[in-house]
Amino acid sequence: MSLLEPPADPAHKSRPFAFAGAAIFIIVIVLLWWIFRFYPEKRAVEHFFDALVAGDTAKAYQLWKPKPSYRMDDFVADWGPNGYYGPVKSYRIIREDSPLGSNAVQVTVAISPFAPMPDPSDGEKSRKTRVLAIWVVTKDKSLTFPP
Repeated sequence: MSLLEPPADPAHKSRPFAFAGAAIFIIVIVLLWWIFRFYPEKRAVEHFFDALVAGDTAKAYQLWKPKPSYRMDDFVADWGPNGYYGPVKSYRIIREDSPLGSNAVQVTVAISPFAPMPDPSDGEKSRKTRVLAIWVVTKDKSLTFPP
């Protein structure tokens, strides 16, 4: 290359950058979808447990969106202050996943009768922490126990 020759065409050099940029953009979109794919179902469970922690069983019952066979008395027997799962003073969502071919999302939740959620190293309090699965039907965000 001499001083009188024109420089190489820079248009060909930017082509790999365009492909790399497009690949990074697609990866970011897929990653964001993967992180937020169960966001509405997770929020439904958060609203439900927030109502239980606040002690508002009537609101929690409405958020559960029960079938006619699951009456308020049954709900209080399960979730009330003296119920099977109660009292719920704190919770932590552990994971969300959807079984293949299912119309629901399974949200795994740790619930505790202590506020705040006890540390796993605190053996006395963490023994009373329960891990349970709640199913959220995707079309109407109703909650139910797994089959």
